[in-house]
Amino acid sequence: MNPEDVRQLIYKWALKNAHDHGGSAQEKAVISKVIAERPDLKASIAVLLGLVREVVGRVNSMSPDAIAQALSELAPELMVERKVEAKRRLPPLPNAVPGNVVTRLPPEPSGYMHIGHALSGLLNYLYKEMYGGKVWLRFEDTDPRKVRPEYYDSYRDGYSWAGIKWDHEKCNSDDMELFYRYAAELIESGKAYACACSRETVRRLRSEGVPCEHRAQPVEVNMELWEGMLEGRFSEGEVSLRLVGDMASTNTTLRDPVIMRIVEKPHPLKGDRYRVWPTYDFAASVEDAICGVTHVLRTSEFMLRDELQDLIRSYLSMPNPTYVEYERFEFEGTPVSRREIRSLIERGVVSGWDDPRLATIASIRRRGIVPEALREFVERYVALTQSRKVYSWDLLYAINRRLIDDRAPRMFFVKDPVRIRLEGAGVLEVDVPLHPNGRLGARRLRVSGEVYVPAEDVRTVGPGGALRLKFLGNVTLRSVSDGDAEGVLDVAPPSPGLRVIQWVPVEEAVSVKVLIPGPLLNPDGTLNESSLEVVEGVAERAVSSLEVGTHVQFERFGYCVKDRSPNAFVMAHR
Repeated sequence: MNPEDVRQLIYKWALKNAHDHGGSAQEKAVISKVIAERPDLKASIAVLLGLVREVVGRVNSMSPDAIAQALSELAPELMVERKVEAKRRLPPLPNAVPGNVVTRLPPEPSGYMHIGHALSGLLNYLYKEMYGGKVWLRFEDTDPRKVRPEYYDSYRDGYSWAGIKWDHEKCNSDDMELFYRYAAELIESGKAYACACSRETVRRLRSEGVPCEHRAQPVEVNMELWEGMLEGRFSEGEVSLRLVGDMASTNTTLRDPVIMRIVEKPHPLKGDRYRVWPTYDFAASVEDAICGVTHVLRTSEFMLRDELQDLIRSYLSMPNPTYVEYERFEFEGTPVSRREIRSLIERGVVSGWDDPRLATIASIRRRGIVPEALREFVERYVALTQSRKVYSWDLLYAINRRLIDDRAPRMFFVKDPVRIRLEGAGVLEVDVPLHPNGRLGARRLRVSGEVYVPAEDVRTVGPGGALRLKFLGNVTLRSVSDGDAEGVLDVAPPSPGLRVIQWVPVEEAVSVKVLIPGPLLNPDGTLNESSLEVVEGVAERAVSSLEVGTHVQFERFGYCVKDRSPNAFVMAHR
């Protein structure tokens, strides 16, 4: 037998066995695979055992990443995906009737959509799918001071990107005349009254549980004041319409809340047509009823409002939905409060609403998160409980990494590059596969005697040491100096134990910048001063032609996504 040929065969199966078992190959398993492929080697079993022991020892000294790197070159067909954990089915909804479930996506267009809205939206949509029901996209836009046109589009685009298909769409501001009619009905039935107290007085009396003097006014007085509000006889803050609730209730939302108020601010969709606007609770109560919503799925911060909204509907003889509430979606080190994000932008801590360290939809798209990952995250990890939970980005990244793997071409990127002059190499061309699965084709790299390699690898092996330039050959380093090295290239098959590294031909190299987002906040809530790492290096010329949003795996570095600036990328996982 030819020892070198046998050593290569052993190397292949040792890499495969180690790759499948966390970086530790077993001699018996490797021998079994080798003999199955070469039965004739049984006649030289003693020599074979010695070679297996030698090669397995070298492979087991390699890191898991190095093992995967070597196997992807030597036998990419042996790299198989790990089994995927079975998806968890969402728990059944209470009081749900198949074909008769109606949920809603109720964003307030007062800021850009973030990951919490997407995950909550997916919950509503997945339950709609589960029961063959309907889902509304309904903009809760009855506060003209907060609403902007671009925020509407942010939610439409974000929900569509997340794979959510809504059956109906409307804006609460479209139903102003309806709100006025129901408000008048509440006044006429003695369930609402016009209050001329200042905001400060209303706040104080509600805190004390004391009714104000206007609560006992006759219906006729309340109607006259209400009509005065609509006709413009009062200014903002002079008169409001309050619900007759329970001033002694321990649930403070029931203490005669304001349900209609004057807002002297043009609305982006309605202009100056209206100046009396419903509060959130009144508008949501009415809209959930007239839209036929059967199940309200929302975060538990709204829990105290359930009783109030049910009370409003009971006064109007409207049906109440079933509530399913859960804790809000929080991710480690990532603020989601619009107020906090605006402050970070104004202070220059982040570059804008799409800064990759944030959790807006624009941000996570820049990070390379794909919508299928959000859906699987909801199905696998989200629990409908009211106990606070802060999720790790790593959970989402792990799903995302698996989903993008087959579509992400492999390319070479070298950070902290060192130039190696290859003695006697001449001009070489090599076809390099874009993916181990072989389905993405290949690209051709041309080498004219000089390549860039990572400085860390050169320092590790040093003069006299050897490296494997993946798909090209083995290099023995003759000399090493700052930023440069010389070596001898041997265009030969991979050798067991050699460090397999990426490389970039000098004549085809382009400068590349990679942004690596980290947590904006430390565990104690303080600002993380090193939340964004910028890595610079060189990559093969083909990266310049990638479209924005394209995923790529820079070998031995990580999955990245092409960013909007030329030759800029964002790390698609940490």
